[in-house]
Amino acid sequence: MAAQHGIEAHSDGQWHKPVQTRSDRFHSYDVQDFAEITGREPFWKLTPQDRLAPLLGDLDGSRYPLAASSVAGVSSGWVPRDDSVIGSSGKVPEDRVSASAWSSFAEAFVVNIDKDASLAESVVVSRSELGDAPRAAHTVITAGSGSSALVVLDNRGLARLAENVEVVVGDGARLTLVSIQDWNRTATHAATHFIKVGRDAVIKHIIVTLGGDLVRITPSAHFGGPGGSVSLLGLYFADAGQHFEQQLFVDHNEPNCVSRVTYKGALQGESARTVWIGDVLIRENAYQTDTYEQNRNLILTDGARADSVPNLEIETGEIVGAGHASATGRFDDEHLFYLQSRGISESEARRLVVQGFLMEIVQQIGDAALEERLVVALEAELAHTVI
Repeated sequence: MAAQHGIEAHSDGQWHKPVQTRSDRFHSYDVQDFAEITGREPFWKLTPQDRLAPLLGDLDGSRYPLAASSVAGVSSGWVPRDDSVIGSSGKVPEDRVSASAWSSFAEAFVVNIDKDASLAESVVVSRSELGDAPRAAHTVITAGSGSSALVVLDNRGLARLAENVEVVVGDGARLTLVSIQDWNRTATHAATHFIKVGRDAVIKHIIVTLGGDLVRITPSAHFGGPGGSVSLLGLYFADAGQHFEQQLFVDHNEPNCVSRVTYKGALQGESARTVWIGDVLIRENAYQTDTYEQNRNLILTDGARADSVPNLEIETGEIVGAGHASATGRFDDEHLFYLQSRGISESEARRLVVQGFLMEIVQQIGDAALEERLVVALEAELAHTVI
């Protein structure tokens, strides 16, 4: 029996024991190879199954409404599922929803950044009002060797969407990818991002989640050569009843590579829920690895809950450094006291602390207009915070 959902067949063929290493999880492009999701699997146990339900049946894999900016040095468009670019990230779905999206899409949208191109403006791919029919999507972003670019995936409106996003960063390229989930309040979105980083390449991958009913993003990064650098950054603000989930994986499979993971979130309102699980694996051949991951959460009101689980697996002793951290709590009283001692009201002081806490991620984007949009969105969230 093949390993599935964190379990594998015992030698007697009947009993099961947990998969011990993240990289050992079962994987397949075919949804039929996965068992039905029950919610008891380690990979799904923190996800509300009733709210995930729209994505567990048949998915419409046809072309959907999309707009992409025209930028010199970039080509984009739809390709059939048998195009050679499909699967170029080198990774395979590890869960049923990702495999269902892969099995269902008819065409993929591809963004290709030319070799050695240094883009003067951002590439923006916008989707809005995809409708309430369950849908599959596939996106491939390739950054040619030596290129430098900022790509924004901007999601708004209503959607029931399961998707895979492949990101291939060529040797020596520098790519910033920002994925914004600004869906309306009833949207359901589950996405897997497969990231391959070439020799001496750099990627800054930023997930921003502000809207939706259930949003579940699972980034997975690995290296296609030594000397690569990965920054996985995330920002989320969950209101009453919203469920925002991030399960990420950094696979250090090459030597002399660096990874930094920083996710920050704020929660307010009854039954606001966030889940963050960060897995980092340093393989035996990945000597001189330098990695650190952290997750920080601010609970603004009673009734909110944040689950945070960092995991680190090390198979070699020849590393530069490796560590992880997690913290969930309320306000820093010293910060509040400092601001109030300078004549700022308690409520305004609390808002300034929250904004400063989250702005660390926003300021990493490098696009002034987009950063300003997110500042306005965060101020709107904080304007109705009861603290």
